[in-house]
Amino acid sequence: MTADKSEGLVKIRRALISVSDKTGIVDFARELKAFGVEIISTGGTARTLRDAGIDVRDVSDVTGFPEMMDGRIKTLHPKIHGGLLALRDKDEHVNAMKQHGIEPIDMVVINLYPFEQTVMTGAPLDEAIEQIDIGGPAMIRSAAKNYQHVAVIVSNHHFPSILDEMKNHEGALSKTTRHKLAREAFNRTASYDMMISSYLTSAILNIGDSQAPQFGGIGTFGGGGGGVNFNRIFAKRAADQMKSLADHGVLMLQKKTDLRYGENPHQQAALYEAGWDEGVANAPLLSGKEMSFNNYVDADAAWQLVCGFKELACAIIKHTNPAGVALGASTEQAYRRALACDPVSAFGGIVAFNRTLDEAAARAVIEIFTEVVIAPDYDEAALEVLKTKKNLRVLRGGDAKPAEGLEYKQISGGMLLQTRDTHRLKRDDLKVVTKRAPTEKEIDDVLFAWSVCKHTKSNAIVYARDKQTVGVGAGQMSRVDSVKIGAMRAQLPIAGSVLASDAFFPFRDGLDEAAKHGIAAVVQPGGSVRDQEVIDAADEHNIALVFTGVRHFKH
Repeated sequence: MTADKSEGLVKIRRALISVSDKTGIVDFARELKAFGVEIISTGGTARTLRDAGIDVRDVSDVTGFPEMMDGRIKTLHPKIHGGLLALRDKDEHVNAMKQHGIEPIDMVVINLYPFEQTVMTGAPLDEAIEQIDIGGPAMIRSAAKNYQHVAVIVSNHHFPSILDEMKNHEGALSKTTRHKLAREAFNRTASYDMMISSYLTSAILNIGDSQAPQFGGIGTFGGGGGGVNFNRIFAKRAADQMKSLADHGVLMLQKKTDLRYGENPHQQAALYEAGWDEGVANAPLLSGKEMSFNNYVDADAAWQLVCGFKELACAIIKHTNPAGVALGASTEQAYRRALACDPVSAFGGIVAFNRTLDEAAARAVIEIFTEVVIAPDYDEAALEVLKTKKNLRVLRGGDAKPAEGLEYKQISGGMLLQTRDTHRLKRDDLKVVTKRAPTEKEIDDVLFAWSVCKHTKSNAIVYARDKQTVGVGAGQMSRVDSVKIGAMRAQLPIAGSVLASDAFFPFRDGLDEAAKHGIAAVVQPGGSVRDQEVIDAADEHNIALVFTGVRHFKH
């Protein structure tokens, strides 16, 4: 092997190719052959290359041992790993290679057994175990460790750029390229091991279940040295969630795209995904300008809110808080009812639906300036209408279902994890604590207001009537101020509406303020040392007060 000291060029003379995904491998190997590269290969890859007329040397010819144990043993041999790990500029290593008949390997092209794809099909445990690659990660790590002398390729996306560089350097690759490839290789083996750890953890949690453990792909946080997508694992067993939060973890994310900037133009930003095939991060942009950092944050808030309803719902979000939410018999009706809550604040907002959008609703949405609209899908006519607004970003959200599992929040020096707030209030959960009980209609509105309140920044107050928000007070330092602001922002009559408070009233002043506006019923968690004072105030004003026993702080 020769090396150019100025660029650290290494001539590729021998390559080992062993791939599960054979996309593009024949053309790549043929180009390597044109550079005079000897190709060593294994099993199915060797057959594929030979069938294409490419001369290949079997790994078994190199090692002197046949592939055995159903292919579990093929490349775990000194003549393979010695050829990858030997330092070509160190006499001791070179002499050892000569003494033991080890030939240097200058390039490794490997993609691993399809473990992720196998377990995502719901395959049984024993089948999943057989898709745990051993030799592949070992060779990748050996080659990546010795990137000074060896190039390691773990993705067929690199084939064109690798060939272009070899053409420019007479069959050689630079040290910079080898270093980048090594970095990606270690990322790949790390994420692969984390997938396996996560899957096996799920298998333990699901002992006794009739179904195979579920798995969600490359993802986020794990424990015991690694793991991913505990989100889906723990969603199956909410009772075990907090017990199962790991003592150690690794956050693994895959960069999807750069964003123009962050919350403000002087901040850099990018979108990363956690391997899920759903959610706002994976929602296709069907039309309009590229998404911004703030667009994604607000779109997710809107999407999560409407996904919390089984009935047809529309939400209009500004700065992650609802400007209007309503149910309706049609998407157009739901939108117009949501808009009526606060049409001024809705300008430049994010609009979300939990049903396929039709043309009538699309025409209603474009009547005012809107930043983003997201829905599970769109009628063809609706999409054509939305596309007439070239700056309107149109996202297809897919299945309208609440996110599950864990959520993360960064703080300086660390990360906070918690299980998601998936609590759904039911009629039977309500505890009437006043002399007057709410009517059936008021209970309907209480349940609606409570669902909206869960998605509103604390201190949160939501006024609602007829399953439509009337006014929203969000994010105030004082709860009574949220009561006042919610009433002040209301564009619809408040009298006869219900009020939801995400946490208990610490004093009776909040309820006294609400009574000034003719509130009929109030829903709150209860639990204050002054609960009786608040109950007495409700009785004085003939307001029905119900406790939920559950708080919905959102920070």
